[in-house]
Amino acid sequence: MDKVDLFKIHKADYIAPKSPQQCHIANAHYLTISGVGSPGGDIFNDAVAALYAVAYTVKMTCKKDGLQDYVVSKLEARYWSANPLCLSKQDKSQWHWQLMIRTPSSVKNADIDKAAKALSSKGKTASVSKVTLIEHAFATCVQMLHVGSYEEENRTIEQMLAFAEQYNLSPTGEHCEVYLSDPRRIPAERLKTILRIPVIN
Repeated sequence: MDKVDLFKIHKADYIAPKSPQQCHIANAHYLTISGVGSPGGDIFNDAVAALYAVAYTVKMTCKKDGLQDYVVSKLEARYWSANPLCLSKQDKSQWHWQLMIRTPSSVKNADIDKAAKALSSKGKTASVSKVTLIEHAFATCVQMLHVGSYEEENRTIEQMLAFAEQYNLSPTGEHCEVYLSDPRRIPAERLKTILRIPVIN
């Protein structure tokens, strides 16, 4: 049985040019965990660890049970604040976020609960119990590839907002990212991140 790779199957969703484009991201199945705090802070990193722990536990359980094996997808994130149109002006410690990993539709809530219980019994972070399964559609977005450090994203976001204004598209206030590079292995100046801003006409 071939291993399912959602990143390749839906590669049109994950190919972004170095200039803004309008795109439509359809409804999909995601493992998620939500929280508040600075990206890269202790709470955020704990959530990332919990999400990946559950994702890989579910994947390995499926493989062990002779079910459909699959590749664990890239980490994605949605960010917003109490003042949604001014996220960049909000203190990062007050940012709301939802971390996401796209997952096959064959994965069910019972699989998530089983994985969380198994991880908890092994002394893993209690945050594994906060991982949930959702259906989400980013819908119409302005999307662009950002190359460089996360701290330099504003220059890319400015181009995206100018593109949206040019085509009479209104941002919804949510900021989304798809992490194509691992910051533990890639220098900051070479990091590749897809940035998305959901918009409405």
